[in-house]
Amino acid sequence: MYLYNSLSHKKELFQPNSPDVVKMYTCGPTVYHFAHIGNLRTYIMEDVLEKALRYMGYNVKRVMNITDVGHLASDADTGEDKMLKGAKRENKSVMEIAQYYTDAFFADCDKLNIKKPDIIQPATGCIAEFIAMVEGLLEKGFAYVAGGNVYFDTSKLEKYYVFNDHDEEDLAIGVREGVEEDTNKRNKNDFVLWFTKSKFEDQALKWESPWGVGYPGWHIECSGISMKYLGEDLDIHCGGIDNAFPHHTNEIAQSESFLGHKWCNYWFHVHHLNTDTGKMSKSKGEFLTVSLLESKGYDPMAYRLFCLQSHYRRNLVFSWENLDNAAVAYEKLVAKIATLKDGGDIDEAALAALKERFAGALNGDLNTSLAVTALYDVLKAKTTDATKLAALADFDTVLSLNLLAAAKAVREKEEAEAAASADPEIDALVAARTEAKKAKNYAEADRIRDELKARGIEIIDTPQGAKWRRV
Repeated sequence: MYLYNSLSHKKELFQPNSPDVVKMYTCGPTVYHFAHIGNLRTYIMEDVLEKALRYMGYNVKRVMNITDVGHLASDADTGEDKMLKGAKRENKSVMEIAQYYTDAFFADCDKLNIKKPDIIQPATGCIAEFIAMVEGLLEKGFAYVAGGNVYFDTSKLEKYYVFNDHDEEDLAIGVREGVEEDTNKRNKNDFVLWFTKSKFEDQALKWESPWGVGYPGWHIECSGISMKYLGEDLDIHCGGIDNAFPHHTNEIAQSESFLGHKWCNYWFHVHHLNTDTGKMSKSKGEFLTVSLLESKGYDPMAYRLFCLQSHYRRNLVFSWENLDNAAVAYEKLVAKIATLKDGGDIDEAALAALKERFAGALNGDLNTSLAVTALYDVLKAKTTDATKLAALADFDTVLSLNLLAAAKAVREKEEAEAAASADPEIDALVAARTEAKKAKNYAEADRIRDELKARGIEIIDTPQGAKWRRV
């Protein structure tokens, strides 16, 4: 399986550290508000990656954090804690906000068939691990205390900007327009490992530490949680492309400084979901949620298909027209599957060939667009319906589009409608027309058709036989 590694800027053959398990870490949500569909695109593609690895025979152990403390309004360690901001907005406690939006996040994941990670860990449950890691960085000379806070010292690194070759001035947090400079920092790129009450008196969640009462910085949380559950060697770290800097950059800096060796081999970054005005975000007012899509009549599977039709390393443009196209494509796909007859023999050779094509799409840097095309290849294949259904069920363990269940629902609806509108007399006339056509008595067939039309009945000829409906 070849994956694009953001760290090396090239596709690489995936080789886990251990043949026994793939260690996979996913940056989880900051639970101060609902996830918008741009956030959820990232989780959909990470879900496909995990399922693809399992499809290829790997045992995967996936860990996700829940950020319920420490993520400030600016990634540059300035501004209000996002959790506190959410609590003030809704006049609730921080932990009430965290629980409510954590539940809402996983409810959205369920609607989109996103599998829950094996381990889900709120940051507030690992304070001891964060403190121990900060202590280790201080002991090794990679951190310092200033103004009551503990900072990571980026000047001790041979290379800080590991994901790109930009000039430091282009990326420096401390000098970006609109960001207040932290005068406690020795270097403009240093970042906070632990905040104390010296800076944030109104912070709701605080813990005792060697440096005073305070709380962890955002970046230390993912490193500490990953090491707690996955050890010192990580195979794949996932997240949105906007996390590459500074969040993932800082994770690498602190983790490898603490461990003394390389920490993570593969970095998997999903690109943005944009609108016609740019990147989707909560602050711009373009706050599109799964619930909003449902309220407008969209099946969440239509949005999942919309995401799968594009490669994860390309920016995807959202519009209602584009979503409509995906919804129509999904309905047509399900309708075609609904015509397949269950039962009969499976052609094992044909099934193996179809599966090989599907696996090839996944192995080529998780090309979900080609994987979706493989679904249509199944429907066009010259093989038995049983073989096609087996292939579709197999592919859907990765794509998770509810294909067979949705097709079954379509068939059941059609059968119920047919039963509700059953009319033995009309059925007999339709059958007589069919027999007339077989006997090439087209005049009689036309006469019956015209009689039915006069009675408000339309006949629809399908590959499965003639059907009728009232018009």
